[in-house]
Amino acid sequence: MAPATEISPQAQRWFAIGGLAWLLAATAWLSAWRDDHAILINTTESLPNWAFFIDKHRRPQRGDFVVFTPPVTPIITAHFGQKSAPFAKRVYGMPGDFVTREGNAVLINGAEVARLKPRTKRGEVLVPGPTGRIPEHCYYLGTAHSDGLDSRYADIGFVCRAHIIGTGDAIL
Repeated sequence: MAPATEISPQAQRWFAIGGLAWLLAATAWLSAWRDDHAILINTTESLPNWAFFIDKHRRPQRGDFVVFTPPVTPIITAHFGQKSAPFAKRVYGMPGDFVTREGNAVLINGAEVARLKPRTKRGEVLVPGPTGRIPEHCYYLGTAHSDGLDSRYADIGFVCRAHIIGTGDAIL
């Protein structure tokens, strides 16, 4: 058998310096990534996906997932707590689109996107959300789930840029 090769103290020092440099570079990269991105874990049934990769600087487009900070309302507090986790919904309506209602159907530019329910599963009254032209920098966000709490109700309404955390892609 060949004798084990010993690493000189000088080589050990260079390995340590290289490892430290790599660790610092990785930490800087991870910090920069964290400033522009996030991971969201969805714990509700309103979307079929449970994990989202969030880009904090990507402008939402129709069909994209948007993650936002929900307003504080009695219904949201009752269902999600005093400090609710961020919500994730799909962009159904863009700035300039027109939202109307026909009975319990919610339409965007004449196409049905959701149906209203009068009450939550717990019996709280649900007030219909806004209608009319979606303002600049705001979006109609929704879900196909019949129990989704989204822009069809006044508790969410149109979601504007100040409340948007980022645009997401479903990863799981």
